[in-house]
Amino acid sequence: MAEHIGRLLTAMVTPFDADGKVDYPQARRLAQALVASGSDGVVVAGTTGESPSLTRDEQLHLFAEIKEALNGKGNVVAGTGSNSTAEAIEYTNDAQKVGVDAVLSVVPYYNKPPQEGMYQHFKAIAESTDLPVILYNVPSRTASNMTAETTIRLSQIPNIIGVKEAGGDLDQAADIINGAQPGFLVWSGNDDQTYRIMSLGGYGIISVASHIVGKQIKAMMELTLNEDFERAATEHRRLMPLFQGLFIVANPIPVKYAVNKVGFPVGQPRLPLVPPDAETAAEIDALLKASQVDLPIPATT
Repeated sequence: MAEHIGRLLTAMVTPFDADGKVDYPQARRLAQALVASGSDGVVVAGTTGESPSLTRDEQLHLFAEIKEALNGKGNVVAGTGSNSTAEAIEYTNDAQKVGVDAVLSVVPYYNKPPQEGMYQHFKAIAESTDLPVILYNVPSRTASNMTAETTIRLSQIPNIIGVKEAGGDLDQAADIINGAQPGFLVWSGNDDQTYRIMSLGGYGIISVASHIVGKQIKAMMELTLNEDFERAATEHRRLMPLFQGLFIVANPIPVKYAVNKVGFPVGQPRLPLVPPDAETAAEIDALLKASQVDLPIPATT
């Protein structure tokens, strides 16, 4: 059940039109382009998709549109997390009705639950659905770290299939890989740690940079899987400036600017996010100029 979800998943930006409304046709095209450039699937309405500023109806519409657009050629992982357990269960059940392939559920933010609260939160979500559930630990966003011990405990629940580990702590990632139930998958949540986490036995990456260099990330991952660590590390170091540059201000501001810049219109971020200032934009421009872009760019008319 778990491994069919895919090693390389793109945390997809949400395209908006000139009026700031979700551009569903462009979202379909972007999802297809991402799969064409190496991704095994997409995460929809996650952090990079600006989930805090999407309505519930917009999220569900996106799930349905992208599931239909990919038509089995790539998986759709729905961001259905919330800091309200009851709300997260509702979102997850709605996503299941739409027919998504899995859900990504974030550690509850703002209310700072203890570890037992995190365990009970995810247990309740998992028990409410038949879908595979991927946990999402991102302390920089939630102000709470889910410990390796809690993640390992949750790995015993059959349909909790893995974790997107974005805490930046390689020791914690290693402890999870070592102690979790067989078959439990660890995706890196940070592009700049993909090689290291996979070298420790991690499964893959839920990526931001794959909007731009998806095929190259996929190739680096395949080198790692084939234990060609020297070449994989060389590729990882080559891509590192872009990995880091896409986070010089809050995600998804840089990547949304970058996708627009390379010729794939996705609109501006929604408030309270804003486009990058001129200095930041110039830094991203320089990184893009030095990069080989894998994303298929639509023809202009």
